Amino acid sequence: MPELSRDEVRHLADLARIDLSDAELDHLAPQLNVILESVASIQGVAGDDVVPTSHPIPMTNVFRDDVVVPGLTPEQALAAAPESEDQKFSVPRILGDEQ
Repeated sequence: MPELSRDEVRHLADLARIDLSDAELDHLAPQLNVILESVASIQGVAGDDVVPTSHPIPMTNVFRDDVVVPGLTPEQALAAAPESEDQKFSVPRILGDEQ
C-alpha cells in the first residue's frame, strides 16, 4: 500500500479547512500511514465468503411506525416562554452586528 506523502496530507488538511504547520504535517503524516495500514490489515482478514455487516449480530428494524399526531398550537408552545414576539420565542442576542 502506498504511503501518504506530506503534500497529500497538506492537501487533505486544506480540503478539511484545517491549517497545519510544517511540524504538524511532519508529525501527522506517519500517523495517518499507520492508520491506513491498520485499516488495510483488517480488510485482509475477511475472506470472500464473509458477508460485510455493520453489527456482529443480526438486527431487526427497531423503529416505530411514523404516525402523524396533532402537535402543540403556537399559543400552547409559547405559554411557558419567558418572552415571545410575533408567535416566536424571544431570546437575548448573543452575536453582534458583525454577523
